[in-house]
Amino acid sequence: MTAAADSHLIPSATRYFEDLQVGDSWLSQGRTITETDVVIFATWSGDMHPLHTNQEYASRTLYGGRIFHGPGALAIAFGLEMGMGWKERSAIAFLGIHDWKLTAPVRIGDTISVREQVAELRPSVTKADRGIVKTQVQILNQHGGVCQEGLWTVLLYRSAAYAP
Repeated sequence: MTAAADSHLIPSATRYFEDLQVGDSWLSQGRTITETDVVIFATWSGDMHPLHTNQEYASRTLYGGRIFHGPGALAIAFGLEMGMGWKERSAIAFLGIHDWKLTAPVRIGDTISVREQVAELRPSVTKADRGIVKTQVQILNQHGGVCQEGLWTVLLYRSAAYAP
C-alpha cells in the first residue's frame, strides 16, 4: 500500500459492493494493548505460553519480554476494522483470511490500528444481489510498522435495495 492509499481515514458511511473501487483504503482508530488484554486472551483461549504470561521466561527470548498473542491481535483487528463502519449494513458474511503473516510482535503498551485497502471486487456468479470483496489488511503499531498482514474476504450486498 502506498502513502497515497493512506489518505482516507475512517469512512463515514456504509459502502455497498458497487460503491467500492480497487484501491479504496481506510485507516482505523488506534487501540492500546494492555496487560488486561493479555490476561483475558490467555484465560479465554487457554494459551498460557510463558512468552505471554511469564516475564522472566520471556526476557530470555529473542523478544526480550512478554508479547501479546498473535491471534489476540487479530481478534482486536477485527473489532477495529468493523469500527470503521464501511460494511456495517452491507456485509452478509465473512468468507476467510488468506496468506496471513505475523511479521512483528505486538507488545504490551503498543497501540495498534488497521489499514485496509480494496484489492479485488468480484460480482457473485450465482446471486445478483451480492459481490465478493477482498481487502489487503495490515495491523500496524504506533510507529507504522506492520505487525500482521494478509487478505480478508467478505460477501457484501450490491446495494441498499437488497440489504435487510
